[in-house]
Amino acid sequence: MHIAILGGGHGSYAAAADLAEAGHDVRLWRRDAAALAPVAERGSIVLKDARGTREVRIGAATGDIGAAVREAELVVVPTPAVAQLDIARELAPHLVDGQVVFLPPGTFGSFVMAEAVRAAGSRAHVLWAETGTLPYLARKHGPREVNVSARAVRLPTGVYPARDAARALEVISRAYPSVHACGDALSGALMNAGPVIHPPLIVMNAAPLQHFERWDIHAEGTQPAVRAVTDALDRERIAVREAFGYRAPHYPLADHYTSDRWMYGDAHRQLVKSGDWREHIELHTHRYVREDTELGLAFLASAARAAGVDAPVAHGLLALTGAFLGRDLQLGPRTFEALGLASLDRAALAERLYDGVPLRGAATA
Repeated sequence: MHIAILGGGHGSYAAAADLAEAGHDVRLWRRDAAALAPVAERGSIVLKDARGTREVRIGAATGDIGAAVREAELVVVPTPAVAQLDIARELAPHLVDGQVVFLPPGTFGSFVMAEAVRAAGSRAHVLWAETGTLPYLARKHGPREVNVSARAVRLPTGVYPARDAARALEVISRAYPSVHACGDALSGALMNAGPVIHPPLIVMNAAPLQHFERWDIHAEGTQPAVRAVTDALDRERIAVREAFGYRAPHYPLADHYTSDRWMYGDAHRQLVKSGDWREHIELHTHRYVREDTELGLAFLASAARAAGVDAPVAHGLLALTGAFLGRDLQLGPRTFEALGLASLDRAALAERLYDGVPLRGAATA
């Protein structure tokens, strides 16, 4: 299958190497030409995992997004949510009917990117999908080298518009057999683990993160008090899912730490053992703040408001993060209010997500 991978981070390089090794024709796009040059010049990525280290050739590495997505049946966008709008605007002129765009994970980006592409003038019938986590626990070890500590074994995936779910999942499953249907885009967004695991780790480790040059929030930063807050926040997420009518499995985050039932299976020990997450985290700019808190947690809190679910932990973590950032995060750009969805009743919202057509008088992103 022809697959385009958009982005230059850990997940994009892992996806490009992994899917190329699986036999797909992969084209990797990255905006930063200088950073992409080592891959473009060698035509390969060095992939490291439990099987060892090997060089994997990819079809192309290019700074031309049109060339990357041309004839691609699947477009994978494993980038932080903060990059999605810019990518959507660059993608808009090049998308064609029937293409599937997969966001692992999405932070409701399937809806946001679709609306941005429509606003940019594209009328292509594109299928948008998002899942709850990146398919890889991965970190880059060099300009064209990526280490994969674990691969996801379950990827609950929502589709926008939901009426196209069967077709989208069929395409994605050829690249990622671990995908399975979880409903519409809102259900997929409410599977996102980042806004649950990372905000408590950031807020409750703020002092050591600012004191030490490098700190592993997944090892010494994950203590019982942090876990208790994470579990409470995750119960709020699950309550929101149930209030919107979504059924189990909800993939409670506690399973990530205590069993093999979570999306990565029994992978937390591999994550800690790898040492790849002992890193410098700048509290004002790191993606755990800008993506998972400012966008993802604010989205979850707004979904709770829309569903009538009490979510004191979500709102409290947003207030604390906003305090050290110096700005209010409650009504950010990725909330129901900002996206024009807060005024829709449950039936109208479900119809909007199923058909993908803006309701008369409804706001668009």
